[in-house]
Amino acid sequence: MMAPRESSLLTHLLLLIQLFIPLTLSSLHPPRSSPAHVPILVPHQPTPLLRSRFSAQTQLDFSTHCNSSCFHRGEQKEQLEEKLAFETLYADGSRTLTTVDVEDEEEFDGPLAHPPPRRLKLGHRRVRRQIYGADGRFNIQGNNFLMDYPFSTAVRISTGCTGVLVSQQHVLTAAHCVHDGKDYVKGARKLRVGFLIPPSTNGTKDSAASSKKPVIRWVRVKRTRVPKGWIQGPQEVSMDFDYALLELRWPHRRPFMRMSVAPSSDDLAGKRIHFSGFDSDRSGELVYRFCPVEEESSDLIYQHCDARPGASGSGVYGRVWDNSLERWERKVIGIFSGHQWLEIDGENRDYNVAVRLTPLKFAQICYWVHGNRLDCVHD
Repeated sequence: MMAPRESSLLTHLLLLIQLFIPLTLSSLHPPRSSPAHVPILVPHQPTPLLRSRFSAQTQLDFSTHCNSSCFHRGEQKEQLEEKLAFETLYADGSRTLTTVDVEDEEEFDGPLAHPPPRRLKLGHRRVRRQIYGADGRFNIQGNNFLMDYPFSTAVRISTGCTGVLVSQQHVLTAAHCVHDGKDYVKGARKLRVGFLIPPSTNGTKDSAASSKKPVIRWVRVKRTRVPKGWIQGPQEVSMDFDYALLELRWPHRRPFMRMSVAPSSDDLAGKRIHFSGFDSDRSGELVYRFCPVEEESSDLIYQHCDARPGASGSGVYGRVWDNSLERWERKVIGIFSGHQWLEIDGENRDYNVAVRLTPLKFAQICYWVHGNRLDCVHD
């Protein structure tokens, strides 16, 4: 049996290889496809709403079902504009609704600015699980990893989920971590974001720090935004709009990860995605994983990255080609949502699922961050 120290060294070696060494030829050449066109969202004057009751229960183990009709679903411009409207929840419990118009220079034909969905190549029937085969997750330990990019961009959400820093004052997470589709969860009343502080940077001596887990520094949330596409009322909740943006009361001083419109998996270096989260079965630990994209629809990324409840809201990132820098950069391209059963043509298969940052969703979240639609025309 491998000694604990040897196991830790092997884990760190594997992480270094994955993080810093290109694994395929696709990492060496820029993609051939052109950058995605980003529409402009024009917000209207916010309308006051009744105060939230905060009556919902947080659901960390989020699962949905989908068949061919929802996998290949297409929506017209008016439907998309309705779903891209958004609620803003303030720290005092008040909330507003903001409707939007979509201005697009390109001719609108069907689902605006969405790539065509790919048909799933369904395999054998599976028993639902969130760990696929051998557990491929890595515990991130030690200052050299916890406080370094990209792991330092992962934060905890006080309702039990994970989030990712996307600006000096904003955190992207899953909508179901703060809202169940009908009402805000109880924990959203005094929502907080937690930053990991390793023991050795918290006044603990090095000899004792190695045996202690990191502590959490909590920061209150000033404002929460959720797309209307998630707030479905009595209708069935869909994963397609399972994202929310939290604005902190004051800026943090850590590096954040830039967002990008999600490219096709063929345009990701190694065709892989990565994310770090606070899985419930590894309390107090930050857990990292990576895996190839299995399939993708217009709105979702299907994969078999090992994950447990608590990882919901993790920022899913990949190495995306940055034209301005002329190099591969890690960028948030989606948000880890949960688990989905797909039933198509009499076959069924289960996946762990992330919400894609489509051009429209990118434009919406970018507006939430900058408050200026003109800053969000291009990535």
